[in-house]
Amino acid sequence: MKEFFAGLIDSVTSVNSAVNNFVWGIPMLVLLVGTGILMTALTRFFQLSHIGHWFQNTIGGIFRDRHITKHTDKEDKAISQFQSLCTALAATIGTGNIVGVASALIAGGPGAIFWMWIVAFFGMMTNYSENVLGIYYRRKNTKGEWCGGAMYYLKDGLGSYKGCRQIGAVLAVLFSVFCLLASFGIGNMSQVNSIAANMEAAFSIPTVATGIGLMILAALVIVGGLKRIASVTEKLVPFMAIAYILGALVIFLANIGQCGAVFSAIFKGAFGLKAVGGGIVGSGVKLALTWGMKRGVFSNEAGLGSSVMVHSNSNVKEPVRQGMWGIFEVFADTMVVCTLTAFSVLSSGLVDLETGAVLSEASGSALVGEAFATIFGSFGPMFIAVSILLFAFSTVLGWSHYGSKAWEYLFGTKSTIAYKIVFILIIYVGATMNLSLAWDLSDTFNGLMAMPNLIGVLCLSPLVVRITKNYVDRVIRRQDVKPLLSVFPDINEEHTER
Repeated sequence: MKEFFAGLIDSVTSVNSAVNNFVWGIPMLVLLVGTGILMTALTRFFQLSHIGHWFQNTIGGIFRDRHITKHTDKEDKAISQFQSLCTALAATIGTGNIVGVASALIAGGPGAIFWMWIVAFFGMMTNYSENVLGIYYRRKNTKGEWCGGAMYYLKDGLGSYKGCRQIGAVLAVLFSVFCLLASFGIGNMSQVNSIAANMEAAFSIPTVATGIGLMILAALVIVGGLKRIASVTEKLVPFMAIAYILGALVIFLANIGQCGAVFSAIFKGAFGLKAVGGGIVGSGVKLALTWGMKRGVFSNEAGLGSSVMVHSNSNVKEPVRQGMWGIFEVFADTMVVCTLTAFSVLSSGLVDLETGAVLSEASGSALVGEAFATIFGSFGPMFIAVSILLFAFSTVLGWSHYGSKAWEYLFGTKSTIAYKIVFILIIYVGATMNLSLAWDLSDTFNGLMAMPNLIGVLCLSPLVVRITKNYVDRVIRRQDVKPLLSVFPDINEEHTER
């Protein structure tokens, strides 16, 4: 039996490797980054031109606008804007911010970080567009809960174009299927596997025990639905993010003299001015670009169409307002957390900044733990292990909602309990499976999920531009312009300014 499963895993690995290489080829990277570039250009660099406005109305608004943090009534199935952000960040700030960054540095050298930044900068507007469309096309189910996501703007948005009804419906189903599979990969197995490995390495806790413990904890939260998930994540995410950022800032201040050398290595590695690990320059650029983009997407999920499924549950009535939370989500995840992780590793002496070669035999989170140990001693690896636990577990909670919404679209609202049970059982599998297979499966499902979503965003880009222009004229420039009404008359009131 053991030999059978070993052979099965080898077969799955081989097939997945071929699919992964196809999915993450140059065309996919062009589609991914190209969508972000297009939306940036069409919205006139909204993430830069209105940076003060979206900062003021996202993280800044938490301290001055009670509507952002105010909980909805028990009967109201929506969640607050802050809860939607925390749940989305719970899903995005995960192992990608630690393990993903370390993997990108090992495989692509310091230059990979530059391409993570590029993906994030343009990904801000991809995520913005997804959330705008998510609010615009969301619907309520039989329980009175909001349902939004790429499946809805593919079917109702793209499908409303002449001759595209069937195309929109098929792409909506494909997205839901890929999202369902991705929820078991990026949202479950790879996260839990990292937790189990770190708990065993740092505290000698068996992976079986970790798997069982996580199953129980997850069940207590997930079965309670989105309200309970949001209630947990709004407490967990700020704590874990602030704790990790403070730890990374200590390393940054301690190694601040390395700033010039670190950022020089990043930029030179990105454009092939230095070979990765002493290899061929052209190959080094390709590795840096590919791994930077893959891990950038894994980290902030811009282009996947995932976080829009929880943003659509917000009690906000203005699509652009929720879109701005999407911008902040990508900024916080990649520009802040991933950059601090990268600096911690690159400034620790574990990477040769001249060649980009990693001098340590450690990989993944162990490499980051070793970097933290240069400042915090033996406490460093334990701090990273606990960070992985919090980051990854919160990601599991967030992705359980995404998969649930995909399941609901495919099989109906009443059957979602079946998905939740399977999702919880998969946690045990993830804790004891091969780590490389978990990551490879996650990459594949990410790419497959992004394809239909990006097609939808591109086709509906004129609508995003109209909604954005209307908001800018009406709210920022304070012109006498009426709110842009929805294409669905029965929910017009949901798309007006608060």
